[in-house]
Amino acid sequence: MFYSIMMHETSLTRPLLVTWVHALAAATLLSLAALAGHAAPVFILDVHDAIGPGSADYLIRGIVRAKQAQASLVVISLDTPGGLDTSMRKIIQAILASPVPVAMYVSPEGARAASAGTYILYAAHIAAMAPATTLGAATPVPIGLPGVGSKPKRDESKPGAPPAAPADAMTAKQVNDASAFIRGLAQQRGRNAEWAERAVREAVSLTASEALRDNVIDVVARDVPDLLAQIDGRTVRVQAAAMKLATHGLAFEVVPPDWRQSLLSVIANPSFALILMMIGIYGLMFEFASPGIGVAGVAGAICLLLALFALQMLPVNYAGLALILLGMALLVAELLTPAFGVLGIGGAIAFIAGGLLLFDRDIPGFGVPLPLILGLAVSSAAVVLLGGGMALRARRRPVVSGREEMIGAVGEVLAFDNDIVWALVHGERWKVHSTDALVPGQQVRVVELHGLMLEVRAEDFNSDSTLKGYSS
Repeated sequence: MFYSIMMHETSLTRPLLVTWVHALAAATLLSLAALAGHAAPVFILDVHDAIGPGSADYLIRGIVRAKQAQASLVVISLDTPGGLDTSMRKIIQAILASPVPVAMYVSPEGARAASAGTYILYAAHIAAMAPATTLGAATPVPIGLPGVGSKPKRDESKPGAPPAAPADAMTAKQVNDASAFIRGLAQQRGRNAEWAERAVREAVSLTASEALRDNVIDVVARDVPDLLAQIDGRTVRVQAAAMKLATHGLAFEVVPPDWRQSLLSVIANPSFALILMMIGIYGLMFEFASPGIGVAGVAGAICLLLALFALQMLPVNYAGLALILLGMALLVAELLTPAFGVLGIGGAIAFIAGGLLLFDRDIPGFGVPLPLILGLAVSSAAVVLLGGGMALRARRRPVVSGREEMIGAVGEVLAFDNDIVWALVHGERWKVHSTDALVPGQQVRVVELHGLMLEVRAEDFNSDSTLKGYSS
């Protein structure tokens, strides 16, 4: 009887136990999924430098990572003087294609979003600025010779008139293209398109409060938590679909650049790229001049390849690059040609001119400082001229070893052994032969070397002019 009751209770409780186990497992899985989905609801990306290949790679990868982590929002903390047009457009394309809303936040206080930063700010779903920050001055800078493409000016005699078209046709094309680009971004995000065009054509700027007043930005926030609180409940269009933001009180995670992006930023620095190129040229030059272990050649080849990789990402003026190479060639030619310093001075001038023209100094963050160019020119001239001069002096010194050094050496006759005459030359006993009459203790001079036999002449034989012909 007891056994049947126990079996009955077991048959009743087993389905209930299985149900509880399934419910507990489902709750655990849901909790884990929720934790995974909200581990990093807001990603913070920091760009406090010129917009270039390194920052573009960092932001694009950060947006992709936010999508994979199902983040609620990406906040880009921006402080930039501008940068390259190609890198800027890649970033804007990534923002426009992002399934995760992107908030561009000009911070900290005192920061700016100038030039390329203004375009990126207009492309973001949310545009925000910290107090005491600025944006604007978005006129494109053409790459080329200095002075080409002057800024268009407004006719002051006609208030309200649009600025006159630039005199240079290429500059006009660039300005018109940039105006249409930023105007399209402003229309897509519902921001002030008229001021955006003025920022391009007239290079005007705004403070944070003025930008908020003129509908250029959406929010002025003290910090990231304040930004998240103010944009909570706003509706933005992400990939042509409306999305309501729920960001109040969300935790955020700062995503730093990885080693690859940091290395790319360093290599793509114009000053560092120029230094790498010079080290590469020096290394290959020394390796070809005196082949040895190969350390100079290997290091030079690596540095030169890294420099070429950086140059293909940067706005390079190839006339400047050609002048740098010409300057190095003239410095080397100074060593081999008795030009009395003309080639050396010309090489230094060509190097300085090439360094000034290599990168466009008007592009923010991509000019090479003049002291660095002068320092490289002086060091290059010093290394080539002093090092080459030492090599030439060493080459012209008398030979101190080997067969050539024996010719003209002075020795002393030691003894006669039948028909063999022995002499002491350089502290060594040598068999000698001479057409002159020799006596022990006599000074002789070596004139020929035949295997292990020295052909000598008596030191006092013939005239001084003849003996001078055997001296080195």
